[in-house]
Amino acid sequence: SDRLMYSYDLDRDAVVDGERFEMTAEMRVRNQKQFLHPALSYADHDMREYVYVRRVSTPSVGELERLVEFAHDVADERVEGHEEHYGTDVTVVVVADRIPDDIADFVAGFSDRTLLKFGYYGHYEVNLVAVAPDREALVASENADTAAAFRLWERVDSPDEGFFSRFAKRFWR
Repeated sequence: SDRLMYSYDLDRDAVVDGERFEMTAEMRVRNQKQFLHPALSYADHDMREYVYVRRVSTPSVGELERLVEFAHDVADERVEGHEEHYGTDVTVVVVADRIPDDIADFVAGFSDRTLLKFGYYGHYEVNLVAVAPDREALVASENADTAAAFRLWERVDSPDEGFFSRFAKRFWR
């Protein structure tokens, strides 16, 4: 949770639609463009991400399929399709003792994106992540960006500084 706590609203031991999760996380982002002044804004977009984390000893494909249906139900309840909605991601993370091969294949090949009104009202995407921290193994669907937060055995390196940040630091010293 240390890697998620600065960007997400976290909750512990939550029950959502009858499903129990050890941790849930929610992130809201609003992108705004403006011309000279905030009153002259255009191209405003809302993005949300919901993350649900469950601990199991050994996951099964049937359980993951049931959690995918749960994620679709969450999206149906929480996604408000309108012109300013850009996208919503619902990510289900399964923390296990080990990741069997059939689970690794299922998660790695999983992709599920739904366009709302042919994409005019944005989209929502369901992602899966399976992680076995004791074995330092992680498998994630292609667009599961939050998977990096569950690689606890890897260091988090700060990004390389660009030209403008190096240039600006010379004036602020």
